Amino acid sequence: MTPDQIESAVSAAMPQAIEELRRFAAIPSVAFPGHPEEPVFAAASMTEELLRSTGLPRVQQVPVDGSFPAVFGEAPAPPGMPTVLLYAHYDVQPAGDPAAWRTPPFEPTLIDGRLYGRGCADDKSGVISHVTALRAFHGQFPVGIKVIIEGQEEYAGDRLEAFVERNPDLLRADAVVVADTGNPRVGDPAVTTSLRGMAGFTIEVRTLREAVHSGSFGGAAPDALAALMRMLTSLHDDNGDIRVPGLPRGSFLGHGPSEEEFRRTAGVVDGVSLVGSGSLADRLWSSYAITVTGLDVPTVSGAINAVQPAARARVTVRVPPAGDPKTTVNAIVEFLRQVAPWGVQVSFGDFTVGSGFQADSGGKARAALNRAMERAFGRPPRDVGAGGSIPLVSTLLKQFPAAEILLFGAEDEEAAIHAPNERVDLEELRKVATTEALFLNELCLPSALGV
Repeated sequence: MTPDQIESAVSAAMPQAIEELRRFAAIPSVAFPGHPEEPVFAAASMTEELLRSTGLPRVQQVPVDGSFPAVFGEAPAPPGMPTVLLYAHYDVQPAGDPAAWRTPPFEPTLIDGRLYGRGCADDKSGVISHVTALRAFHGQFPVGIKVIIEGQEEYAGDRLEAFVERNPDLLRADAVVVADTGNPRVGDPAVTTSLRGMAGFTIEVRTLREAVHSGSFGGAAPDALAALMRMLTSLHDDNGDIRVPGLPRGSFLGHGPSEEEFRRTAGVVDGVSLVGSGSLADRLWSSYAITVTGLDVPTVSGAINAVQPAARARVTVRVPPAGDPKTTVNAIVEFLRQVAPWGVQVSFGDFTVGSGFQADSGGKARAALNRAMERAFGRPPRDVGAGGSIPLVSTLLKQFPAAEILLFGAEDEEAAIHAPNERVDLEELRKVATTEALFLNELCLPSALGV
């Protein structure tokens, strides 16, 4: 197919793609413990339906131990052609406080060319971009295609890592497209060349057998919540830099966002300073970050005059691409034990880890992607980092060291992924799907194959 034909095919497919994304994102496929499982299985079924619609001759759900099913699709490579593995995930983050959303989180709403709803960007846009790109070829794919869409990336993506390690031939490919990142801004093409790793754990502090009256016992009885807050705040100094020994600040060889851009994108309130030292690229893409993402304590509306006997927190850590998540967690846990006041009882559990990723300088697949992205967006892409984590990427790199791993997608920095009012820009989605289809076509050309 010619580039013009591919662009026309993707554009013609967009109305169907938008409607499918709306239906897909209406499924509350939250794969976290404590949430209903039926919607997650429903999303797996719809993912299977979508992949079958592309003309892939083999599509099936595959079981993943301890997790929800992944969906796999495959079309064999024409003689002499490479194989490309396409990755995304169909599970989503919890919606959080519904009052913080301007539109219902699981009722996708179209406003000014953007579709709002949980998962519209992260990462159901990735599934739809793969599907739309594949449909451009009407079942006659120019290269070999493999697709793997997982169902529990947001909570425990390491379970698919184990699946890949046990089934390497199933996913073996010459290049991998990971559609779970995005551009710094809409229309500003970029390829993500580094990912921070991640780790998480739950900490519990206990001081009393049960809650006691704050008037009768307060002032002498040790408050578990106060102890936990002291421990958590000790992780950072007054500037916001991490105090845990062995977790130094890193550096990113490239340009990150300006402070003005970052403040606007992050929604930093006027007068509030950013935290940490070094460039923003260093802080966001190449350094450690520790965030308290949840607390189990009485709510303000449910508060009573009592000294708390126990308190829990969920702590999430972002690890530089070359860092070791397990060593990082051990260092933080040991630090928290050392700073625990008053001899309180401290326990840790529910550990999760995922490695980071650093791309090579690029090869034939990256060159083909550069040409495809330049045509779709009107200018060549630049390299950026990502502070988020995609656990599967490092496993794919270990299993297939010769494969080029390419990260791009429709989740621009203002898409509010993991936050209220998540959205995807539909023109950005079209350009990303066009990029992917052009890229697959470029790979079969003599220039891409070195002929």
